[in-house]
Amino acid sequence: MRQVIVAGNWKMNTNKAEGEALVSGLKEGLGQTSAEVIVFPPFPYLGGIAAAADGSPIQMGSQDVYIEDNGAFTGEVSTAMLKDVGCSHVLVGHSERRHVLGECNTLINKKTRKGLEDGLKVVLCVGELFEERQAWQMESVLNEQMSWGLAGVTAEQMSDVVIAYEPVWAIGTGLTASPAQAEEAHLYLRKWLELHYSSEVAENTRILYGGSVKPDNAAELIGQPNVDGALVGGASLKADSFLGIIAGAG
Repeated sequence: MRQVIVAGNWKMNTNKAEGEALVSGLKEGLGQTSAEVIVFPPFPYLGGIAAAADGSPIQMGSQDVYIEDNGAFTGEVSTAMLKDVGCSHVLVGHSERRHVLGECNTLINKKTRKGLEDGLKVVLCVGELFEERQAWQMESVLNEQMSWGLAGVTAEQMSDVVIAYEPVWAIGTGLTASPAQAEEAHLYLRKWLELHYSSEVAENTRILYGGSVKPDNAAELIGQPNVDGALVGGASLKADSFLGIIAGAG
């Protein structure tokens, strides 16, 4: 049985006080849950939010990472820095990194491998644009992103990989993939893992849905056979709504 994950990607939102208050609210309201809970705050607040989350099961993640250990890479952050402030996870290949900031598949693969090599758990994001879905290209897009993103990643390393399916057309738009659409994509990804790795890797790898997840649709989405949780954007910025999604996850 795969443990459900509910992850909150705060993106470029919150200030120090808001972020610490948010995670304190989560900590107080979390109660008993079977879900694994991860938050991905902005870089400047990681240390303070990790301190605020101390003593709770809330895990810390980074929204990005660089591929070198140190050096003249202005504005970048290394795996060692992230681990030093309490991060256990890192997002790689989020659609906004791909389509707004222009990250290519090669760089995404290097980030995935660097994170894994240095002991971080990697949440690899994949998903199609609206025009690609309309052109019936979902499977070819997912195949390309998975093939590039996981190139050189061993079956053993896959125990530290989570896949997040995020249809780009449903991120911050108010649109949400129907449970059937989410399940279709997740089943394709599960079969891809079986074909390229093994049935064991496919069975054990958790695949999250991301795209306008809210308390009122979380239970139905996460209840699909191949949906193992949610990568939440806007609804993770308020403790009440994020806790509602966690409750819906079981």
